[in-house]
Parts: sequence; C-alpha cells; structure tokens
Amino acid sequence: MLHDRCNERIERLMNNFTLYLQSSTQYEEINDIVSFIGEDSSGTFGIMANHGRMMTCLKFGLFWFRHENNTEEYLASPGGVLYFVENKLFINTRHYLRSKDYQNITTALEHELIQEEENIRGIKESLHRLDEEILKHLWELKRKKALFRLHDSRILDESRPGYLSCL
Repeated sequence: MLHDRCNERIERLMNNFTLYLQSSTQYEEINDIVSFIGEDSSGTFGIMANHGRMMTCLKFGLFWFRHENNTEEYLASPGGVLYFVENKLFINTRHYLRSKDYQNITTALEHELIQEEENIRGIKESLHRLDEEILKHLWELKRKKALFRLHDSRILDESRPGYLSCL
C-alpha cells in the first residue's frame, strides 16, 4: 500500500512541472502544472512535463496553462523570457497579469495594451520635440560658427596693409 502511494507520487511528479513567474514586483511558484501554451516569434508552442530544455522570447499576449486538476489559468504579459529545464518553467517579464477568468484577463490585457500605446505615443511625441530642439540647437551653433569665422576673417584682413582700400 505504501509502495503504491510512493509510485503514484513519482508518476504524478513525472507528469507535472513547476512554473516560476517572476517580474520586477512579483514572484510566484505554481506547482502541478500539466501543460503550458505560449507564443514566440516562430508561432504558438506547447510545453508538457519532461520537455527538453528550451529558451525563447515570448511575444506580447495571452498564454495559458493547465493544472493537474484540469483547471486552466491565463497569463497576460508584455513579452518576456521563457526557460524550461528539469521540469521547471521560468518566465521572467517586466510584469504580468494572472487570472482563471478568461473574460477578466482579456479585458485587463486590452486595457494594458491601450495604456502601453498611450505611453508609446507620449514617448514618440517627446522624442519628436527633442529632435526639433537638437536640430534648432545645431542650426544655432552652425550660425554662430559662421559668424565667428566671418568675424575672424575681418580681423585678419585689418592686419594686412591696404585693408581700408579694399572696403
């Protein structure tokens, strides 16, 4: 009886893996994961227990994973690095959202995407203003340099004999 329970536990461990979610402000360890579905630049992929070692960069989007009890959870992330080794799945990202409710997480993901687009738009506007200021400053420097050269050439002309006669 005891031997059967040990074998059962070993079989369960061999068919599951642990997910480690890490961001700059969050850390979670989730046990008894049966499968993970993600997306990288090559497309959608799946990971199950005993998968070979792999590393990839996740795209911005929605991923999901299934627990041993057959429940699914969803994970929204702006991309990140995924590393799988020895039945441990590590996902490192700037931040993430996790939920068992598909509708809630898609709404949160849409909100986050809109917020990200607004941030990017603000950054682009700031860069555009910065470019304009740099160009304006360079134009001013070039103008001052030209005036300085003109001024220097007049000083040199004054030292030549007959300077007044050529004016």
